[in-house]
Amino acid sequence: MNLSGGDPSGVAAEAVFRTVRTGNPFEETVERLLSAIRLGVVGHGERFPAERELAARLGVSRITLRDALRALQEAGYVESRRGRSGGTFVTYVRPRPSRSEAQRVLRDTGTNLDDLFTHRRALETGAAVLLAEKGLTPEQEDLLGDRLEATEEAEVEDYRRLDTVLHLTLAELTGSASLTRALTEVRMRVNDLLDAMPMLVRNLEHSNAQHWELVRAIREGEPEAARRAVREHLEGSEALIRGFLS
Repeated sequence: MNLSGGDPSGVAAEAVFRTVRTGNPFEETVERLLSAIRLGVVGHGERFPAERELAARLGVSRITLRDALRALQEAGYVESRRGRSGGTFVTYVRPRPSRSEAQRVLRDTGTNLDDLFTHRRALETGAAVLLAEKGLTPEQEDLLGDRLEATEEAEVEDYRRLDTVLHLTLAELTGSASLTRALTEVRMRVNDLLDAMPMLVRNLEHSNAQHWELVRAIREGEPEAARRAVREHLEGSEALIRGFLS
């Protein structure tokens, strides 16, 4: 199985399925697996990579991995199936969007919106400006174009996953693994809030137009235009989240 699961680019998968380095491998493994589910790296009905492959990728023992998967199964996120086509499959279904659900997410995660939005702006602005300054190789331009096209053509139910991939691709193209990991973590927290909100087609059309301007600025080597495009794009999503929560 492709390690990227529901993410065909593998960008989010690389950031999520990285070596566990804390003193509590069980807890961090659970967190990584949950991140994979919440970011859509492994979507509903899809199977996690085989135990041997995933344990090696995370740098944990198969016993630790099994314990983590068992904890997720008990919590209702996954189920284990036997047989040749068996494995661990995602069963988690996102709650229906509602203001009360968004407020619950904000409360339960202890998220500070000002801190979250500032962190995200710094990361995404830095990535876009850096790419516009140093330029892209033809291969990188093609990759970014593919991600942009996939997002523009996405169905509503798959839009957020492909939008996430596009944003994480900008971080990946900088060549900084640390930046990609940091943005992945921030994006997961933002997605937790966005998933609790209804998706409006008009908003997606506006978002796609902003994506196009951002990619254009990067391709044409215009750092200030890239900075403005990121600011306008993020201000829109921030206003949407604040308005929905109020």
